[in-house]
Amino acid sequence: MKLNVFTFAVALTLILYTSAQAVEIEKIQLPDLGDSSGTLLSPAEEQEIGAEFFRQLHAQADVNQDPEIQYYIEAIGKSLVANSDNPSYPFHFFVVTDNTVNAFAGPGGYIGVNSGLIALTEAESELASVMAHEIAHVTQRHLYRAVEAAGRLTIPTLAATLAAILIGSQSPELGQAAIMAAQAGSVQFQINFTRSNEQEADRVGMQTLSQSNFDPRSMPTFFERLQQSSRYYGKNVPEFLRTHPVTESRISDTRGRAENYPYRQYVSSQAFELAKVKLQVANSVDSSLPRYFLARSKQGTAEQRAVARYGLALFALKSQDYQQAEGILQALLHDYPQQEQYTNALARTAFEAKDYPKALSLFKSTVQRFPDNEAIRFDYMTTLLKVGQTETALKMLQSSLKTHPKPRYYELIAQAYGALNKPAESHRYLAEYFYASGQTEMAILQIKLAKQAKDLSFYLSSILEDRLNFFIDEERERRKN
Repeated sequence: MKLNVFTFAVALTLILYTSAQAVEIEKIQLPDLGDSSGTLLSPAEEQEIGAEFFRQLHAQADVNQDPEIQYYIEAIGKSLVANSDNPSYPFHFFVVTDNTVNAFAGPGGYIGVNSGLIALTEAESELASVMAHEIAHVTQRHLYRAVEAAGRLTIPTLAATLAAILIGSQSPELGQAAIMAAQAGSVQFQINFTRSNEQEADRVGMQTLSQSNFDPRSMPTFFERLQQSSRYYGKNVPEFLRTHPVTESRISDTRGRAENYPYRQYVSSQAFELAKVKLQVANSVDSSLPRYFLARSKQGTAEQRAVARYGLALFALKSQDYQQAEGILQALLHDYPQQEQYTNALARTAFEAKDYPKALSLFKSTVQRFPDNEAIRFDYMTTLLKVGQTETALKMLQSSLKTHPKPRYYELIAQAYGALNKPAESHRYLAEYFYASGQTEMAILQIKLAKQAKDLSFYLSSILEDRLNFFIDEERERRKN
């Protein structure tokens, strides 16, 4: 039975993330019956499956849209990939807003890290160790073998797996039960194959860590903390431990390998500490958080105290206390004028306070100082739209879209065309936004609205017709499956 790209992607999406809970792809891997790397799928097909997986993921999980968090996780990922055994592979890194502890590697090099895992790490090297491990799953072609295994599924097994999509959307427990029942016949083989993959990913990942200037010893350190913390979870074991079993032998093996690397001190970057605090504030519903940051602002090194003050500023911003947020951030910038996050947060405070001219001035100067920071550029473009400088914003957005084809860019471009009274183009880009977000039906609706617009040109009409047919065919395929 041969699966098309869409069916592969749907199946792999289900395997990797059922009802917004990550399930690592190794769960359906079968023993290696001959390495088909490079023959099963072409690089273009692999990327197509990955893009479909990521699109489906947006419809099932809360993919973090904070440009600053995205910029940070991509920076760590790019640093690791540059020192991996396949630096030319087109990886994509993202954060899932979910307090469960998990990370996963998807097809096409899409690497996801849950915010809950980031919160658990105590050093940047620990986060990098998890990401290096997932990168190794991709570079060592483990995912290729998983796709091969999926291609060998019998029709009843595939039907049971796909049925779990509908069951899981209503009941995660039933959905997961359906998957496990469908795969029950080869559980022992899967466990053995997974152990082999995990050992190889540990070994290769540790080498990548060392070459990327991260601490190789962070891998066994993080494994040990995971194992110790799991004793308190009972039946609610973190998903990362279900999909990446941490045993005494695995900890011992990684500890032994780490000792082969020369010892030295590794310091976490300020960006890591600030990203953790930002996620903590964004995800928290605890009113005691300011007291925690206030206490921390009086302890530790100057940098640690500054991170705590940043947390206080973000909480004040979240609480709409713009005056307090501005005061804290101004003081931080006086002490750390080169810290990008502080300058961006100050500009963001002016934006949230609806002082758009001030926000625009701050963002403009910040972009000039840090031209390579995508997060700052995105906030600047958003502010340009808000103050009516639409043409300037649109030009920047279209340039950024070429290198960063993400849902939020399509959405802003749609807003820009709407402000320019070009409804056909506005609906066209809204369609692309909904499609990239995994909402094909809404994408079809937007294309139909675009085709009814009065400003429709022959050229644009042809583009819309082509996209409409593509969306309809894909939605028909999805419904059939």
